[in-house]
Amino acid sequence: MPLNLPIILTWLRVALIPVFVGVFYLPQSEYPLLWQNVVGTLLFALAAITDWFDGFLARRWNQTSQFGAFLDPVADKLMVAAALILLVEIDRAPSWLAVIIIGREITISALREWMAQLGKSKSVAVNMIGKLKTTAQMVAILLLLWWVPIIPGVSTPLLGTIALYLAGILTIVSMFYYLRVAAEQFKNQS
Repeated sequence: MPLNLPIILTWLRVALIPVFVGVFYLPQSEYPLLWQNVVGTLLFALAAITDWFDGFLARRWNQTSQFGAFLDPVADKLMVAAALILLVEIDRAPSWLAVIIIGREITISALREWMAQLGKSKSVAVNMIGKLKTTAQMVAILLLLWWVPIIPGVSTPLLGTIALYLAGILTIVSMFYYLRVAAEQFKNQS
């Protein structure tokens, strides 16, 4: 396993998960909910920034590796799944929507692994729909973690919920897109 700054940042993201979740389980008598919201949001934002930054550094410094290519999306999916489960637990997101988003992540990860074994990984590479889904998902999670209004008169929970529903729609659309592309590859092989 190579050890370089991009890999260390990815491992940092994995290590942040229990800290991030734990913040919301601290006693509110000592750590008020507002404090938990702020710290939890900042930790999730830090994880999102390291996700972008580790990929940027790996490409820029030519430190990409098969292990890094494997670990990076795993770290992302673990952090998002932890955040969604936490949001369900603290009653800020519907469980059925979290199941759809997490289920899609598992399905597409498995599909990508299978396609890679067939030498067709490029056919299910990330596309624009997937990027839009990820953006909507990250914005939704950040807003739902923050929870308190950022702009007076604008409901952060409402904006976060709308973004989460948008992420859910894009999740379904992108899943069917990837499944259709994979089905075409299988048909062409027969």
